[in-house]
Amino acid sequence: MTIEPDLLISVVIPTYGREAVLCSTLKNVLEQTYGAFEVIIVDQTKHHEPATTEYLNSLKSHPQVALYTVDWASLPAARNYAVERCHGDIILFLDDDVELPQGFLAAHARNYQTRPDIGAVAGRVFDRMKLAESNAAKRIETLPPEAMDPGIAWYHIDLVHTVKPQEVLTARGCNMSFRREVFATHGLRFDERFQGSAVREESDFCLRFRRTGLKIWYDPEANLIHIGEETGGCHDISTRSLKYQLTFYHNHFLMALKNLTPWQLLRLSGRLFDCHVLGNPPCNKSGSPLKVASRFGFYALGFLQACGTLVTTFSDRVYSVPAQTMPGAPTPAEPRPKAVTN
Repeated sequence: MTIEPDLLISVVIPTYGREAVLCSTLKNVLEQTYGAFEVIIVDQTKHHEPATTEYLNSLKSHPQVALYTVDWASLPAARNYAVERCHGDIILFLDDDVELPQGFLAAHARNYQTRPDIGAVAGRVFDRMKLAESNAAKRIETLPPEAMDPGIAWYHIDLVHTVKPQEVLTARGCNMSFRREVFATHGLRFDERFQGSAVREESDFCLRFRRTGLKIWYDPEANLIHIGEETGGCHDISTRSLKYQLTFYHNHFLMALKNLTPWQLLRLSGRLFDCHVLGNPPCNKSGSPLKVASRFGFYALGFLQACGTLVTTFSDRVYSVPAQTMPGAPTPAEPRPKAVTN
């Protein structure tokens, strides 16, 4: 088998409200020994702690780092903003609170070097708070057929315990990569109308990606630890907050209304209702009639809001300003580009 030279990887890290863990993540990325990569940071934080500011300023002269600051906060918009400033053959998306093993970048690249039919790689994700569970005896060789059904897949995809490489329906946003052509040739972008924690924005993107005919390939060797920091990022700490509850259902229905057939939409709505409203497994929420009624209210409002989003918006670009073209990808004979900050 012929292995291509190192492909340039653009590592995209959107960040919001993160401090020490952001610095740790960036140091971890820069310690990778893979031969060709650049790091694109999109910082949406208004004010950093002095130590974080000092570290980020020190990166401005680093030849592999581009640091951009923006005056809005949106995870999918930050991804789009970075995509349109990347030079890489592969664009790899990470969260700003992860730990990478050595060889992580090489594991992503290896799939593209050996399989031209692969257009995206979904990496394995170990959540720090569930490491004991992740390392337990549970092992999945092959995901069930239901994991490829967009109507119910979200309750069958397990990118923690699955140990065998295979095609999957979607990736997790904290560890996923794509060929450059997905963005440059097919013109795909993330939908900036996904609100709050932006839950399901990567699922929406992956469903649209599948229309290219390329595969999303799960590689357990491309694994990382997701720290799950309790502050910052795109997360709302309190899952009981009104905003979180509404945007959770809005985002699920927005994804479904955009991508699913009526039958698939009906089944997703049913599973969402059974698990998140009624509280049945695997959600295991309280069955109190008052809480069920409250959750149903958010469920119904979320559906109506998603319908309103589609009716009242004419573009999925809300925050970021589209660049006319992506920067050119260098050929193997050309020098790798030095990152430019603004």
